[in-house]
Amino acid sequence: MKTIRSKMMMLSILIWVIMAIIWLSTSIYNQRTVEKYNEILQRYMQMNQASQLSQQSLTTLNKYRMSPTLESLNQYVSDNSSLLRTKTEMGWLRNTSNNMLLGNLQNMLESQAEAMDLAVRFQKDNDEENAAKQFDEASNISKYISETTLTLLSGEQNTYDAFYRKIIKRSENIKKMGLWTLALVSLLLLLFSYRFVDSVTQPLLKLTLSARELSRGNFKNPIDLGNNDEMAFLAKTLDSMRLKIGHFIDDIQSKAQLEYDLHRHKLMLKESELKSLQSQINPHFLFNTLNMLSKEAYLAGAGKTSELISSVAGMLRYNLRKLDSRVSLKDELEVLEEYLTIQKARFGDRLQVVREIDEDALGIELPILILQPLAENAFIYAIEPAEEGGTLTIRVKQEEKHILVQVQDTGQGMDEEQLNRLLSQTENSIYKGHSTGIGIWNVIHRLQLFYGVEEIIEIESHLGAGTCITLKLPRGQVV
Repeated sequence: MKTIRSKMMMLSILIWVIMAIIWLSTSIYNQRTVEKYNEILQRYMQMNQASQLSQQSLTTLNKYRMSPTLESLNQYVSDNSSLLRTKTEMGWLRNTSNNMLLGNLQNMLESQAEAMDLAVRFQKDNDEENAAKQFDEASNISKYISETTLTLLSGEQNTYDAFYRKIIKRSENIKKMGLWTLALVSLLLLLFSYRFVDSVTQPLLKLTLSARELSRGNFKNPIDLGNNDEMAFLAKTLDSMRLKIGHFIDDIQSKAQLEYDLHRHKLMLKESELKSLQSQINPHFLFNTLNMLSKEAYLAGAGKTSELISSVAGMLRYNLRKLDSRVSLKDELEVLEEYLTIQKARFGDRLQVVREIDEDALGIELPILILQPLAENAFIYAIEPAEEGGTLTIRVKQEEKHILVQVQDTGQGMDEEQLNRLLSQTENSIYKGHSTGIGIWNVIHRLQLFYGVEEIIEIESHLGAGTCITLKLPRGQVV
C-alpha cells in the first residue's frame, strides 16, 4: 500500500543513497590521492635526507679531527651509522627510471662512510697526512652525493609531473561530475516532488469541495477518493461524520418538534395552575391575618396566645423565602427560637432547652432552613416518643478552621441501620416534619453544595444514649 508516509520514506532513501554514493566515491578518490602524495613526499624526503646526512657526518668528522674527544667521536659514529642506515633504506625508492642513478648514490654513500672510517683510523694513529687525504676523499664523494641527489629529485619531479597533471584533470572531472549529479538529483527530486504534491493536493481538493458541500447543508453526496492511503482514511472519517451529522440533524428536528409540543403543554399546565391558585388562600394574606389575630389576642389579654400566633407568623414569613437564599447563623437561631416557643407551649415541662451559644460565631453565612429540620428530627424521633419528654441542647462554638453547630437530644438513640435510613434519600422523600418537610439528607446536600466540601456533618448516636448532630461549617463566609 503506497501511502504518503511510504512515499516520503522512498524520497528520503533515494536522496540518502545518492549522497552516500557521491560521498563514498569522493572519499575513496581523496584517500588514494593523499596516499600517493604522501609516497611522493616520502621519496623526496628520503633522497634529501641522504644528502643532509652526508654533509652532517663530514661536519662531525671535522669536529673530531679538530678536537679528538670521546664525545665528538661518539657523535661521528652516530651520524655515520645513520648514513649507512639511510643507504640501506633507500632500496624502496628504486624504479625503472632511477635504477642506475640510485645504485650509484648508494655506492657513493658506502664509499664516503669507508673513507671517513679510514680518516678516523689514521687520526687515531696520528697519521695526519693520510687522515687529511681520506677526509678530502670523503668531501669529494659528499659533493657527488649532493649532485646525484639533485639529479634524482629532478628525475622524480619529471616522473610525477604526469601524476600532478592527472590529479588536476581528475579534479576537473569530479567538479563536472558534481554539477551533473546535482542536476540529475534536482531533476529527480523535481519529478518525484511533483508526483508527490499532486498525489496530496488532488485528494485535498476533493475533500475541500466535499467539506464545502457539507457547510452548505448538503449531506446526501457520499465522499470517496478511490485510493487507499491516509487521505482515503480521512475521507472515510469525513463521510462517517457526514452520515452522523445528517442523523443528528434529523434527531434535532424531531426533538425540536417534541420540545415545541412540550412547551405548549407546559403553557397549558401553567394556565391551569394559575387558575387553581386563584382559588387558594394567598400565603401573604394568611401571614397578615395571623399578625392581626396576634394583636387582637394581646389586646384581649391573651398574651400567651398572642406570642404563639406571633411565632407561627414569624416562621411562616421565614419559610416563605426560597431554599437557595443565604442567611446568617443568627437568623437561623432566631427562627429556631420561634419553633421552640411553639414546641415549649406544646410539651410544657416535658421539654427542657439548653443553649450554649458563642455570640461571636453568629456572623457566618449558610443556606436557609438548616437548623429547624435538625430540631424537628430530634422532636419526632427523640422527644415525642418519650413519655417523660427530654432535653434539647443547642451549641455554637468556634474552632480554628470551623464553626461547630450541635443539636443534641436525650432520646433513645439509633443503631447503625436506623442511622443509615435517616441519611438516605429514600427516607427523606417520605419525611414529614412539623413545618418544613425537609429531611437531614436535604440539609447535608445543600450544605455540601454551598461550601464545596464533603465532610460537613457528623452524627453520633448510641441506643439509650441519645443523638448528637454536629455541623462543621468552614470559616470565612461571614455576613
